[in-house]
Amino acid sequence: MVLEDQDMQRQIVMRMLHSLNFQEVLMAANGREALELLNSPSVPQPEIVLCDLDMPEMDGMEFIRLISQAKPHLSVIITSSLDRPLLRSVEKMCVAYGARLLGTIEKPIDTERLMALLEQHTPVDRDSSGYAEKQPMLTLEQIVSGIERMEFRPFFQPKFNLVTGKLIGAEALVRWLHPQHGIVNPQAFLPVLERNRQMDDITFLMLALSAQSCRSWRQRGYEVPVSVNLSLVSLSDTTFAEKVLNTVRIAKLEPQYVTLEITETAATAEIAPVLENLSRLRMWGFGLSIDDYGTGFSSMQQLTRAPFSELKIDRSFVTGCAGSSEAQIIIQSSLAVAKGMAITTVAEGIETQADWELLREMGCDAAQGFFLAKPMDDAAFVDFCAAHA
Repeated sequence: MVLEDQDMQRQIVMRMLHSLNFQEVLMAANGREALELLNSPSVPQPEIVLCDLDMPEMDGMEFIRLISQAKPHLSVIITSSLDRPLLRSVEKMCVAYGARLLGTIEKPIDTERLMALLEQHTPVDRDSSGYAEKQPMLTLEQIVSGIERMEFRPFFQPKFNLVTGKLIGAEALVRWLHPQHGIVNPQAFLPVLERNRQMDDITFLMLALSAQSCRSWRQRGYEVPVSVNLSLVSLSDTTFAEKVLNTVRIAKLEPQYVTLEITETAATAEIAPVLENLSRLRMWGFGLSIDDYGTGFSSMQQLTRAPFSELKIDRSFVTGCAGSSEAQIIIQSSLAVAKGMAITTVAEGIETQADWELLREMGCDAAQGFFLAKPMDDAAFVDFCAAHA
């Protein structure tokens, strides 16, 4: 569905979609008209909505709020000519409402960027009425039981050197392979575990499985280190670093092949035990990455406090950066800070060739994103390594 109040823009986007082999395209001039179509039993239901923001009667923000509750199967692509800072705010709003946001395209719409976002869409299972089943409401007991049954697995997203294009690493991303619900979104279980301060079991399960996979890759001749995400809750435990070391040693992997990714919010909580853990981990040879750099309120302060070896530039700045002068300013500033501190830089969220080329020209060291490779299970990642050796 194309949701756009300008007739000419609607026609242009429709022709683009037809050229990309999307033949059945619904069109609406505002949010209210779009909702009427979505609620009509005689109208074929779309899976993706291209949504403008500034429209009469019902703007795009209200529309997204309403469909995130009533039509959770719909994926959304924002198309707008509004300022980039405002668009970043709307993107965060989408995440907060639980909308399936594929990304944002700043007008004029670029076919390559549109195709990259459309390829990210994955259909959601629907019930007999034709509507998507909402993410299951899972209790803490169900989640803990799933961890005990080893239903959680790491999926690995490759990381590449931006200059050579060589495969240089992988980030482990948690997935729940639920026997009834299929693959469950991490947002359905991680917040529950964090609220109840029970992140350790899943953290160490992912660390153990990721370390085992990394050792297996090395035995096959693939020198690919792995990155694992850490939790805010875990970092406040002063025995955490020793537990991490023991977990990696049990897998017979050396610490220098593991990078631990810490979000900015995690790095600001209970600063004394956090610094004790991070300093000890770095002393033992683990890499430390400050994740989602630029999205918190004290990024530079964290870089001066903790011994980070890597800086990951957040996808909200990277995705579509080739067409955003504001994002380029933030990225260039981040790269300059990292270079001055001798820290490796990684851009996450690269989705087009133009973004790749721009980050390479700007001097970023490494990158990951759907344009390069999607997250995959261990067996698929081994095949990926073989193809890119």
